[in-house]
Amino acid sequence: IGTLVAGGNGQGAGLNQLQYPRYLFVDRDRSVYVSDYGNHRVMKWNKGAKEGIVVAGGQGDGSALTQLYYPEGIFVDRLGRLYVADYGNHRVMRWTQGANQGTVIVGGNGGGAGANQFNSATGLSFDRYGNLFVVDLGNHRVQRFSIEKGC
Repeated sequence: IGTLVAGGNGQGAGLNQLQYPRYLFVDRDRSVYVSDYGNHRVMKWNKGAKEGIVVAGGQGDGSALTQLYYPEGIFVDRLGRLYVADYGNHRVMRWTQGANQGTVIVGGNGGGAGANQFNSATGLSFDRYGNLFVVDLGNHRVQRFSIEKGC
């Protein structure tokens, strides 16, 4: 029998709702992060919470540093920084805890096939050396980026 940990209150934009959730990440505290594709945001549910917290995006779709455009893959590092594959903006963003806006760490140069471009970034992960791996859906490839240590 499953236990509800996020959403479950119909489709919508409320703090207890999701609209087309895509990816999730569970941190060491068992908080659940969900890329809320249809609401252009990433939500965090602390263990046992009835409502989530918007931790990235949530300002409608767009390309500003406060916005996401169809977020997909997510990853939270040991320092609590959230990484988001921003599908519609062809970029990967990093959001520090409590930040009102993110930082573009790779991509964001329009859709394309260049070394620092994506054609629809979807999944991402880090290795123990701090290398970022990104699934570049439209270019049928996975790219590796040397970002930093400590992930």
